[in-house]
Amino acid sequence: MRMDVIVGLAIPFIGTSLGAACVFFMRKKELSAAIQKALIGFAAGVMVAASIWSLLVPAMDQVEGSLGKMAFAPAVIGFWSGILFLLILDNVIPHVHNFSTESEGPKTRLAKTTMMVFAVTLHNLPEGMAVGVVYAALLNGESTITATAAMALALGIAIQNFPEGAIISMPLRSEGLSRGRSFLYGVLSGAVEPVGALLTILAVNQVSAALPYLLSFAAGAMIYVTVEELIPEMSEGKHSNIATMLFGCGFSLMMALDVALG
Repeated sequence: MRMDVIVGLAIPFIGTSLGAACVFFMRKKELSAAIQKALIGFAAGVMVAASIWSLLVPAMDQVEGSLGKMAFAPAVIGFWSGILFLLILDNVIPHVHNFSTESEGPKTRLAKTTMMVFAVTLHNLPEGMAVGVVYAALLNGESTITATAAMALALGIAIQNFPEGAIISMPLRSEGLSRGRSFLYGVLSGAVEPVGALLTILAVNQVSAALPYLLSFAAGAMIYVTVEELIPEMSEGKHSNIATMLFGCGFSLMMALDVALG
C-alpha cells in the first residue's frame, strides 16, 4: 500500500492519541471551553464541506455517465443509509454526550466513563470508514478524488478526534486510574478508525461498483455526527461565536482545497 495512504489512514488515530496524551501534561479534567469550541467548530466545518465535495459530489460524478439525470439516486440511497446507521447506533449504545458524572459516586462515575469509552469507540467507526472509502477511491484511480482532498478529510476528522481523546483519558485519570492506563484507554478508543478504514478499502476492492454508495454512506454518517454531536456542542454556552467563526474557516478551507486542487 502507498505510504501516503498509510499516513492518511493513521492521521485520525493520531488525533485521538494526541488528545488522550493531554492526561500527561494537563491538570484540569477537561480542555478549556474556548479551545474545545474552536476545535469542534473547525472540525464541524471541515466535515460538512468534506461530506459535500469529497464524498457526495464524487459519488454522483462517478455514475453520471451511466445514470445521467438519475445520478443522484446512489447518493441519496447511500446518504440515508449512513444517517440511519448512526441513528440506530445512537439508540443501541449510550449517547456520547450523555455522561454527566459530577454528582455521582466513584463507582457510578467510573462505570459511566467506561461506557463513554465504548460509545466513542463505536462512533469512531463510520469516521474511519469515511477516510477508508476516500482512499479506496484514490487507489482505484478515481479522477474525482485527489490525494490533497483525502488528506484534508483525514486531518479534519483528526481535529475532531483530539477533544474526544481528551474527554476519555482525563476523566479516567480523575477517577484514580494511572496516567498510563488512562492514556491507553483513550488511544484504544481511536484504534477502530484505521481498522474500519482498512476493511472499507478491502470491501471496495472486492466490489468496486459499491464505491458511490459507500462514499455517500460516509457522507450521511458524517453529517449525522456533525448535526447531532458537534453543532449542538459548539452552539451552546459561552464562546459559541468562536465556534461559529471556526466553523466558517474549516468549511471554506476544505471547500477551497477540494475545488482548487481537485
